[in-house]
Amino acid sequence: MGHDTLCHGWRPEHGFLPYHWEGYDEALILYLLALGSPTHPIAPGCYEAWCRSYEWKSIYGAEFLYAGPLFIHQMSHIWCDFRGIRDRFMREHDCDYFENSRRATLIQQQYVIRNPLKFRQVGELCWGFTACDGPGGQTKTIDGIERVFFEYLARGAPFGPDDGTLAPWAVVASLPFAPEIVAPTITNLIALHVKVPNPYGFKASFNPTFHDEADDAVGWVSPYHYGINEGPTVLMIENYRSGMIWSLMRKCPPLMAGLKSAGFSGGWLF
Repeated sequence: MGHDTLCHGWRPEHGFLPYHWEGYDEALILYLLALGSPTHPIAPGCYEAWCRSYEWKSIYGAEFLYAGPLFIHQMSHIWCDFRGIRDRFMREHDCDYFENSRRATLIQQQYVIRNPLKFRQVGELCWGFTACDGPGGQTKTIDGIERVFFEYLARGAPFGPDDGTLAPWAVVASLPFAPEIVAPTITNLIALHVKVPNPYGFKASFNPTFHDEADDAVGWVSPYHYGINEGPTVLMIENYRSGMIWSLMRKCPPLMAGLKSAGFSGGWLF
């Protein structure tokens, strides 16, 4: 894709970074706002170059625009209501980005139901792979299986990386997409006491396979909570409840201009 796509950043000492936003990721909202900038808009060709780096896959009988970690399917959706509006790529695949995130959420649950790596406690009501904290870089033999555990890493499904670490906040932030599977999972995670003793909600992540005591059902729990986790949970709960953030952002001229410049049409976008 070369330099047709947006750069990751710029430093005054060295100039632009060598990395670019390529492949479907959380940069969707970045591209839209850059397209709609009232002072320095990027060219529509930059967005098209990004779309050309997408990977459309068929997994468990569902077709979708692939990204492994859940946060990629959530972050841009916090601010923009993609229900029923499509760009060229989504029109060609008879889908939209909201439906795509729904499929990604369902695929995560299907992955843990299959549980190909035989991790403890994961299943229909215990899932959620995303970028998150982990037990640490070490190898440990559990139930006769040698497991490799990681620290902070962008975990994904179904192609990994997967060390059994789950992020409850990532489940909650998918509430608008698939409430029929998210709500029961939230109830189960509460019953597991992943929240205790964090007053701000669920801890950042936990790993029910990594444990020190045989009767420890929860296993390793991150000692931390992060604003970048807590924020999406609050905002996506409100989008599910009332659509407030989505409604407010429809009044944002740069976002509306960016959607039009990217070729979005249909649904609520007139």
